[in-house]
Amino acid sequence: MNEFDSQYEAFKRLIKMHTPEQALATIKLFGMRDELAKRIAERHQQETIAIREKREPGSVVRNNRETWYVGPQEDDRCWPALRGLLAKQSWNADSLRALDSASTKVVSMLDHPLESAFSTRGLVVGYVQSGKTSNFTALIAKAADAGYKFFIVLAGVHNGLRLQTQLRLERQLVEPVLDQWHTLTGRVGDFEPPAGNPAAFFGDKSQQHVLCVIKKNVPRLRKLKAWLEKAPDYLRNCPTLIIDDEADQASVASRSTNPLIREIINLFPRGGYVGYTATPFANLLIDPAAKDLYPEDFVVNLPKPRGHFGTEVLFGREVLDGEDPQDVPDGYDMIRTVPYEEVPLVRPGRDEIEGFVPEIDGALRTAVLYFWLVTAARRVRGTGVPHSTMLIHTSVSTLVHESFKGPLEAVRKHTAGQLEVADSHLLRELKELWDAETARVPGNEPDLGETPVSFDALRPLLTAVVDDCRIIMDNSRSVERLDYEAGSVVAIAVGGNTLSRGLTLEGLAVSYFVRGASTYDSLLQMGRWFGFRDGYADLPRIWMTDAMRDWFRHIATVESEMRRDIDVYMVEDKTPRSFAVRLRAHPSLRITAAGKMRDAVKASAAYGGQRVQTRYFRTRNAEWLRANRKAAHDLVDRSLRLAGARHEDRGAQGRHVLRGVPYDLVVDFLREYSFHGKSLECDADLLRDYVERRVRSGAGGALKRWNVAIIGNPLSNDPDKRYEFAPGIAVDRVIRAKLEESGSDAADIKTLMSRRDAGVDLDLGMLPEITEAALKKARREQMPDTALLTLYPIDALSPSPTDRARRAPLDAVDDVIGVGLVFPQPPGDDDEVEYYSADLSGVVDDEEEDLSMLFEEDDS
Repeated sequence: MNEFDSQYEAFKRLIKMHTPEQALATIKLFGMRDELAKRIAERHQQETIAIREKREPGSVVRNNRETWYVGPQEDDRCWPALRGLLAKQSWNADSLRALDSASTKVVSMLDHPLESAFSTRGLVVGYVQSGKTSNFTALIAKAADAGYKFFIVLAGVHNGLRLQTQLRLERQLVEPVLDQWHTLTGRVGDFEPPAGNPAAFFGDKSQQHVLCVIKKNVPRLRKLKAWLEKAPDYLRNCPTLIIDDEADQASVASRSTNPLIREIINLFPRGGYVGYTATPFANLLIDPAAKDLYPEDFVVNLPKPRGHFGTEVLFGREVLDGEDPQDVPDGYDMIRTVPYEEVPLVRPGRDEIEGFVPEIDGALRTAVLYFWLVTAARRVRGTGVPHSTMLIHTSVSTLVHESFKGPLEAVRKHTAGQLEVADSHLLRELKELWDAETARVPGNEPDLGETPVSFDALRPLLTAVVDDCRIIMDNSRSVERLDYEAGSVVAIAVGGNTLSRGLTLEGLAVSYFVRGASTYDSLLQMGRWFGFRDGYADLPRIWMTDAMRDWFRHIATVESEMRRDIDVYMVEDKTPRSFAVRLRAHPSLRITAAGKMRDAVKASAAYGGQRVQTRYFRTRNAEWLRANRKAAHDLVDRSLRLAGARHEDRGAQGRHVLRGVPYDLVVDFLREYSFHGKSLECDADLLRDYVERRVRSGAGGALKRWNVAIIGNPLSNDPDKRYEFAPGIAVDRVIRAKLEESGSDAADIKTLMSRRDAGVDLDLGMLPEITEAALKKARREQMPDTALLTLYPIDALSPSPTDRARRAPLDAVDDVIGVGLVFPQPPGDDDEVEYYSADLSGVVDDEEEDLSMLFEEDDS
């Protein structure tokens, strides 16, 4: 090692005892040449900038915020011990590198622990059940190595999550380096003030780090605050980091918990607060001007871990601006329908709770049988975690939960008896169910990589599985709870709020979910099926209503758009105080609870540079289809006859282009054409408002003139294929089969437009490759103020292609008109289209969070 490298390593060691400025001054006192000191300062700056500007995890950081952390050092104790432990627990090298990189970036966002005073506010956005606890465990370890002394972890609002977090931190953080830590809380109970003065823990002579894992429970937080207030002088010199797990729950817009958390933070002149959540909607809507928990210093967007089952993997999502539809996941075929008529059998009305007895029939019985089949198949494979869990979540009521115990136990005993005598009817039913499910999601598909298990292979294990299965009621009143510490568990868990926040259901394979909900964050947090499914990636299934499936698909789109906003704004002139993440609204769902949105304002979005297209159609509604055909015919006729649009006949290619169509004809068309309600991008009111605003603005890209293109197939000699919009404008119909699982009221063709279609009115001859970026650039250069509307005559039958899986004939009662719109990107900002939340004041929320436990003196 040369002199410079040696001196730089010495400088990094000094940073643990001094701020970077103090460390530089110290080495100069020892006679270091100014030139060498300057090189050391420059290298340190380069390394900190490199960490701050890592693409993953993405982040937004307050302007002029100094970063100081350059990563783990050779003499660190806590992080090397944690990393070694995780390596022994089968974490592979890629996962460890990702954790190291992400946690290093978060530490770099904190203030140096030896600064004279600081108060950091940050937010880390993860995915549901994606390893956020591992990230903040690594954050604590590295912050401890760097000089932070006191760590408070706010671990949700339930005893189960607090205990789970306590156990994880004890095993992974404390026990590997016991001499480094003192814990204020243990496995039994919650925080109780230790005897004596806090100075014993936080005085300068104490070399240990202090850890406290506490629920967001008002009496507990008051006890912690009162105890800390006994030692104000010592706290002044105690660098403290507060981790708020599930930071959107109870921490935002709560009358007692939120002020208490802020009062505790304010006890520490040198303190940092970092919230962790997968549903940051409420956090991002806090008033930045208020002295609250808004993440004004940084927002970090954790990358999705490899192998993680998230919303878009399971449910698919809509195409965002600039994306190729073929690159957007449509979701695994793992969602099963609970018919609406079965919901009252498992979820009573509010006046029907007393004496309610659920019926274990239909979809629920199928889900239970499939769970036992999955558990047997996993035993055949012998891979993954040893536990196997099914979740039943139908109601917030603990009385409803308890009502499931007897009927489920009866089904279990009856099934065990049938298996004992090898009942032929049951065995045939089980085999048919297993064969059907494994055919729909084959385990040996390349992206799943699991070994198929035949019914004959799992059959010998079924009896033992059913015998081992326990029916567990897990709620705030339960005595018997899910406990994965005492050995292998096979359980059907029935519950509500205690199972819907943070708590990990080990080996979750089957979920039956019909709980009422009206907010994005509630729905996402109830989705315990998100996470890792090592060894059984092909086997998870979720039973829910079709409406809920659509809600989760919409939320997947919102999530993706939100994360892209965070990544897009990773530039120096955008900060958490100057940028606002867009949260797309939904006509039937709130973004978050009304109280948490009180400081929110109407957001805006834009169609500039986007292409939107119809995807869903009412194929059995003849009147709806005829009205849309008439709207398309009228647009073509008026464009030619009244507006004198220039007609380009490309019949040999199955194309016709009408140039120079006035915008008012397009606005009329958008008023007459009926878009399906599920085509959220195609909101006719928003589209019309956007066009009219752009026209009124008179700025570049004002959309006064449009091109209208007919997209079909070249004319053949078959009159049955021919479709005529107006005299001289005819093409053969296009074929668009629907996705197999979509219904006739919302037939889903997934993709209407191709990239080439989106540039049908442009000169594409000079493009080496037709990409989304190239198309945007070409439109900006060739037609910066002209938008494109495309019309597709879709064959009513549209048979499914033989080479496409999961496709079915469209089978419409009349020909279908598909519509696409391509907007040029205007110069400057494009933020005219406002999204509005629906008026849900008349909706009764049966999923509203029960936070009464926050105020209770608990016996935990």
